[in-house]
Amino acid sequence: MGAQKIKTLPPNPHSFETLFSSIHSPQDFTKSIYFLLFNLSLNARLHHSDFEAVYGLSQTFLFEDLDRRFKQLFVFGRNQIRASWTAIFQNLLTSMDTSNPSSSSHQWKYHVFLSFRDPSEVRKLMGSYAEAFIEYEKNFEKNINKVHTWKATLTKVANLAGFSLQDRHESEFIQDIVKMILNKLSYTFLKGTKDLVGIDSRVEDLLPLLVIGSNDVRIIGVWGMGGIGKTTFARVVYQNFFEEFEDCSFITNINISEESKKYGIPHPQDVNDKVLMIKNRLYNKRILLVLDDVHQFDQLEKLAREPNWFGLGSRVIITMRDKHLLTRLKVYGIYEAKGLSNDDDLQLFSLNAFSNDHPAKDYLELYIQFVNYAKGLPLAIEVLGSFLINRSTKEWVSTLDRLKQFPEKKINNTLQIGFDGLEDTEKEIFIHIACFFNMKNKDYVVKILECLGLHPDIGIRILIEKSLLKEYENKLWMHELLQIMGQDIVRRDFPQEPRKWSKLWLYEDIHNVLMKNMGTEAIKGLVLDLYMVTELGELHKSKEAYWNPDAFSKMPNLELLIIYGVHLVHGPKEIPNGLRFLDWIEYPSKSLPLSFQPDKLVELHVS
Repeated sequence: MGAQKIKTLPPNPHSFETLFSSIHSPQDFTKSIYFLLFNLSLNARLHHSDFEAVYGLSQTFLFEDLDRRFKQLFVFGRNQIRASWTAIFQNLLTSMDTSNPSSSSHQWKYHVFLSFRDPSEVRKLMGSYAEAFIEYEKNFEKNINKVHTWKATLTKVANLAGFSLQDRHESEFIQDIVKMILNKLSYTFLKGTKDLVGIDSRVEDLLPLLVIGSNDVRIIGVWGMGGIGKTTFARVVYQNFFEEFEDCSFITNINISEESKKYGIPHPQDVNDKVLMIKNRLYNKRILLVLDDVHQFDQLEKLAREPNWFGLGSRVIITMRDKHLLTRLKVYGIYEAKGLSNDDDLQLFSLNAFSNDHPAKDYLELYIQFVNYAKGLPLAIEVLGSFLINRSTKEWVSTLDRLKQFPEKKINNTLQIGFDGLEDTEKEIFIHIACFFNMKNKDYVVKILECLGLHPDIGIRILIEKSLLKEYENKLWMHELLQIMGQDIVRRDFPQEPRKWSKLWLYEDIHNVLMKNMGTEAIKGLVLDLYMVTELGELHKSKEAYWNPDAFSKMPNLELLIIYGVHLVHGPKEIPNGLRFLDWIEYPSKSLPLSFQPDKLVELHVS
């Protein structure tokens, strides 16, 4: 019977690898274990002379090795070794090379013996193995060291822990092998969830939604901003409860947008493959299924639209940044993932920066400043803490100063994924709030954004649903790291040239641009609020400034102008005709410039 033709796919460097190598295994066994691994959604790459090439399935998502390490299974048959198999021996050699990063000691490798009464035939190179190596020594007489290396490698592989078929039934034998694979991958997956700070209380909060043991089918959403720890939380829930179910699967990277790929996030496997796995393997079972980091409704609908796919008592947990998608799916309940508490973020930062629960005394003040910067975001705490480990206090100070101008890229890239998925008007609303209106009264902000034609009623709602904004006591609140990310987007192309930014919000930047008459067409919004209330409840006195009277003449696209707390010696000679919203307290003249044509002006406040 001829070998089955399989479509050749590019090899995936992060896959589970099955090396049907060194000796032919019976074809039925080869095909059985290969397709069983495929049906279990494990990546299998076959090295076998009966196949045309190395075949790579799409990225693994069932019991995915979170460390992206290879797991290898070597299969030995009794057939004679062929001289043409030199490439396969080289694969074995590479796999067993401890100096190779992809073959390090923290990985596990197993062998399987087929059709042998005595597995020592391979280990001791007896029988057909001995005969084959005699042929190799003849053929490679001028490179005999290579043959000796192959011998040593083959012996080393045969000495690994493994399975021997002997007189057992093949179907039972294969099931044992696959069970071992699942157990190993499950352990690798679960061991990464130990010693997580603040996780137990979060799991407790989810229990009223889960109600493990009830016979209904529940689809539950875990919703929150990027970097808040949704995936880690889902992993811990998975770890705590997977043994309560008939079967389980943790499917990650459900959907990655084109924008996300440029930030180094791996491409997901085809959603249709995942649907096929759910229907074929999990159908009508009592299962625990996690769909991690979903971005689009159509894919979510394919994966979890039919509760009757799942047996009674099943639980499906979906993690995402967009609450509206969960609402559309009509999930049973939504759990909001929140930032760490003050004690927990201090502990997590200390564990990452000092490898213990308490910081060194010399670092205490700096340690608190970094924790305040992270504002309870686990991703930021872990990234910054890991970066600062074994660094001097001087280097800590330097890092803190650098962050004020240049945000940490790994944090920014994760947060920007949510921003990149917005429509243009939503992006503008986000940027306006990040630069001008964080922690401002919602009604006040909505009024201004309406004047700018940005449709804030729906736009703000979308930002809240996508975990980019919160409303608290009628104020709009944006996480400070999201605010920093938004401001960085404005500055990114010209970090040292504020005159080329679309928004200006810092006094020093505004002062330099206006005093030196350096305005440009790029500037669309300028907001300066120097009114600050003292501890006695008094306003600070206005700051006197000597701005160039012609400064606004070079800003024809300026739409938003708000100035509080600045006393100008000379009033502006011109104001851009494109202004839609003007609010200027202590305006230095009795009237606006005669040249000003307020055709687009929606609201005016001058005093």
